[in-house]
Amino acid sequence: MPDVLYETSGPVATITLNRPEARNAYSDAMVDELLNAIDRADADDAVRSVVITGAGSVFSAGGDLKAMRDRTGMFEGDPAELRKQYRRGLQQLPRRFDQFEKPVVAAINGAAIGAGLDLALMADLRIASEEARFGSTFARVGLVPGDGGAYLLTRVVGFARALDLVLTARVIDADEALAMDLVTTLTPPDRVLETARERALQIAELPPKAVQAAKACLYRSVDNDLETALQLTAALQATVQHTDEHDDAVQSMLERLGKA
Repeated sequence: MPDVLYETSGPVATITLNRPEARNAYSDAMVDELLNAIDRADADDAVRSVVITGAGSVFSAGGDLKAMRDRTGMFEGDPAELRKQYRRGLQQLPRRFDQFEKPVVAAINGAAIGAGLDLALMADLRIASEEARFGSTFARVGLVPGDGGAYLLTRVVGFARALDLVLTARVIDADEALAMDLVTTLTPPDRVLETARERALQIAELPPKAVQAAKACLYRSVDNDLETALQLTAALQATVQHTDEHDDAVQSMLERLGKA
């Protein structure tokens, strides 16, 4: 069986981490297949939004502890080799998600720990089970959040909360995750994937060029000064304002208001 499953339903693609026997911990194959799945969704114009989830009862446990112990796979080699492997392997994921223009909804069906939490943070929205648990637990195994987590966690929950989570390596429940905006919405465990797909479909029903441009506006503005953000949004606005989907959406809105 592949380590990552890919399926589409209408305009929504669902990517599923598929190593439930290993708590959906990363393997080299999983990283490659996840990158390929994102590329596949990117290349398919019929796909307007993406859901990412985990098979079984866990979203992702992050790094594979057995591979860490045995220094195999992505944990094999001397420091120089390991650095190269991180740059060419696991760190390609945050880079690829950062460049992916279509919205991504994480359906966090269970624990999201270590690099598994970081993967959830690469999504734009996070729908979580009320029973999910979250932890940036790298320090517990003598590591650092080296796959983009230090940056991503700070951007999502703020510097002080990120420091708390990383330095204590504590695991928090879903309610605390919601309170600190780590997740967007909580649902009963049996409703996580359904709710995430509903949210992804809600996004997919909007004009796709505008949605992708709006996502770019937010991400490229958050780390910039106001003037840079305004220059960017002016250019993007001028672009989407000359699309057929904008004209159609305005006409449809006027018809609904009885002002056509």
